[in-house]
Amino acid sequence: MKSFDELYAELQEKVASGAAGSGTVQAVADGVHAAGKKVVEEAAESWMAAEHESIDRAAEEISQLLYRVQVLMIARGIAIDDVYKYL
Repeated sequence: MKSFDELYAELQEKVASGAAGSGTVQAVADGVHAAGKKVVEEAAESWMAAEHESIDRAAEEISQLLYRVQVLMIARGIAIDDVYKYL
């Protein structure tokens, strides 16, 4: 199990190192537009799972949404503290 901060640090490290074969590295390289589309897709899937599926399934979809949000943040150069100052 990872916290939001731990996942963000792990993803930043993967991208910074250019980890070969990493889906995260590719997702960031695909750019903000592609990352944003994935956020929208995962948000819809999270909503539908929350409406119609089990709590576990909804939690799984939400975890994928959080991952995609972090990919978008990294692709755009948004630090986690930039977000936290608005929470």
